[in-house]
This record gives sequence, C-alpha cells and structure tokens, in this order.
Amino acid sequence: MADVVDRLGKARGEMTSFVADSTMDYWVGNQRTKGEVLMMGAVGAKFRLAGLSPAGGSTLAELACDGTNFVLVDYQNNCARSGPCNAQTIAQFFHIALEPDDFIHLALGTPPMVANPTGTVSWDAEHGWDKIDLKGSDGSAQKLTIDAKNNHYDVIASEMVGPDGKVKWSVANEGFVDVGGHRVPGKTRFKSPQNQQDLLVDWGATANRQTNTQLGPEKFKLEAPAGLKPCP
Repeated sequence: MADVVDRLGKARGEMTSFVADSTMDYWVGNQRTKGEVLMMGAVGAKFRLAGLSPAGGSTLAELACDGTNFVLVDYQNNCARSGPCNAQTIAQFFHIALEPDDFIHLALGTPPMVANPTGTVSWDAEHGWDKIDLKGSDGSAQKLTIDAKNNHYDVIASEMVGPDGKVKWSVANEGFVDVGGHRVPGKTRFKSPQNQQDLLVDWGATANRQTNTQLGPEKFKLEAPAGLKPCP
C-alpha cells in the first residue's frame, strides 16, 4: 500500500500546470452547453477558462482565478461576479464543487487522495487493473482503479467519500496519452452526486495540450467589462 500511495503522490507532485483546448458538455448558468473550452491551470488555485459558442467561436463565459480571488463574466446574460476562489468557484461554472487544485489535478489524471491513507489493494483479473480502497484519518474514504500495464500508472477511476458517508465526487478517465513526458487522460467524466451534475471533457488533440509549462500571473487576471449586472 505504501508503494501505491508514494507513486501516486510522486506523480501528483510532478504535475504543476496544464494548457488544453478541450470540448466539454457543461453548464453555463442554468443552460446545458456543449462546445469548445480553452483552459489553463497551475497549482496554487490558478486557472482560467473560456467557453466558446458552438455557433461561431465567440466567448459565452470566462472564469479566472488568480490564486486568491475569482472573476466570472457571463456574456450570454451580460453579468459578472467575483469573490474568493474556492470550491464554489468551480461550481459556478461547471455545477460541480471541487477545490481549485483538486480540479487541476483531476484534469491532469493525478487525483487528490485522502489524508494519511491506509487501505488495501486487490486485483481485477478481468481488466488487469489494481483496485485500491483507502481510508483517511478524518473518516474519508476513497476508491481508485489503476491500470499499471506496460509500466504505466493510469488512474482509470477515483471516487471520494466524505466522513458523512456521502460521495463528494467521482472521476473516470480513458484514452491516456503522453504530453510533455507525462501520461494524461484523453477524456474525463466528472460527477457530483450530491448536486446531481456531471461534466464530460474531451481534452483535445495532443498537439494543443501542454503540461508543466510556465504560466505567469498575468495569465490568470480577468477584468469584467464596466456596467454589467451581478450574476445570480
């Protein structure tokens, strides 16, 4: 078990940032949308998203988090919102509550783990996967499915359960590819059972993706146009 935890921790520690031109099935306000989403993120609660219109590439909404605060601009509804950057920031754009760095690592295929984990490893002979069940010191629990074939360590799925026994989030990955010397998922499905929401992501062509690239603080600054009403 210690080897599993160490290897997952090492993989997460090696990933610090990403850039992607993705296709998402997601929410903008109360409307379900499928289209191109430009994304970048860096560990330290820094990320920026721009959802483009399927009809012509104009920007439907933008969200930027600079490590402390966020700015959300909804161009469809001519409104803006700002405040502290936290799990609810992600929820405002995607209707799935994830801490900013958790979202970044889930996008990179290196999911966060429970604190001070202990647990067991079993073998799924049908698929050739490792099945890991973890318990955290705070009462949380986590299930992971890992494909270790060909000396890879791809996290196929992970589910996080809070101390109250309720599933906080789950993620499923497929189509892993090499980007910048790191294995990252080609497609991801996030689910938030408590909010009864999901988010489907095709991370796009490998040529349009980057990992561990240098992203300056100016990349995560967004100013809302003057005169916009507050978003609800």
